[in-house]
Amino acid sequence: FGHNFFQTVNLFLILDDLQAVTGTIFILLMELAASLKAYYLIKDMKMLKHLMVTINCDLFQPKNSEQRTLIQPNIKAWRTFVSAFWTLTVPALFFWSSFPILDKTVKKYRLPFLAWYPYNTKISPQYELTYVHQVLSIVFLSVVNINIDSLIAALNMFIAAQFDILSNDLRNLHKINKDTSTDVINNLKKCVHHHREILKFADYANRFYNWLLLVQFFVGGVSIGLSMFQLTLVIPFSTEFYMLLTYGTAVSVQVFMYCWFGNQIEVKSSELSYAVFESNWTGLPPAVKKNFIIFVLRVQRPLKMAALNLFYLSLETFVKVNLKHFLLDTISNFYNFRY
Repeated sequence: FGHNFFQTVNLFLILDDLQAVTGTIFILLMELAASLKAYYLIKDMKMLKHLMVTINCDLFQPKNSEQRTLIQPNIKAWRTFVSAFWTLTVPALFFWSSFPILDKTVKKYRLPFLAWYPYNTKISPQYELTYVHQVLSIVFLSVVNINIDSLIAALNMFIAAQFDILSNDLRNLHKINKDTSTDVINNLKKCVHHHREILKFADYANRFYNWLLLVQFFVGGVSIGLSMFQLTLVIPFSTEFYMLLTYGTAVSVQVFMYCWFGNQIEVKSSELSYAVFESNWTGLPPAVKKNFIIFVLRVQRPLKMAALNLFYLSLETFVKVNLKHFLLDTISNFYNFRY
């Protein structure tokens, strides 16, 4: 909290310096976002515990080795994204923390982050203690950020995996020469119940991370845009250049992780009707086929995860966000070239 407070105070003191403001606000916003996400996580801890209990219920578990194999790509994708996020965050933290040392401005008592303090940071040991405090603070906030984002991605990954399991159950609704019409109807009832429970879980999870998503996308969008803008102002291939590049890339992966798993939910939920069609339904009685049609009509509309119904988590959303950042970067480059 202290690190965010001192940076915020400093921001109000440098409002007349546009370059200093843009060089401070994008990292400050991300730090404030991490604090807000931690607050909302603690506030909604009961909802999270309920989600964890629901995940472990028998209904949501794979029923055979085929289904366990089926959900492995989802788990692998989640692990890949989290590893990539960490891989990009660690260098960004290194460059942010060691920038004064690598730039040799540590002799001038420069701190990693611009901040106001009610004491003189230009003398020892105040400078060294403040330096360590800033480094520990940014590391802590980064760990909080990564873990909360990974948690939300895991919830969305779990929902997508449930649609894989349900699709597999639908494809195997009827085994020729083994299941009677009564068996097929009972299997369909189980699938309908599973589908309803998935929708309930998804709605509850969406309500849990609604505000977390809104904070992340607002801050992520501003941070990517401003960090790309700052790249046009620094010396190419300098320490500050790599610092901004790794930071902007890490935030892009952060936003992409949300959109990817949200898109997976939409795609996999839209495949349920095709899974029903792939089952051995042709030899079933008309009454059973009618139940199939009713279920197919119900699952025609894919499930979409949203942030307060303002925007959906999808690859289309990610492309739109990054296109805006590209246009901002192009305009700023053109302005710098002319003036």
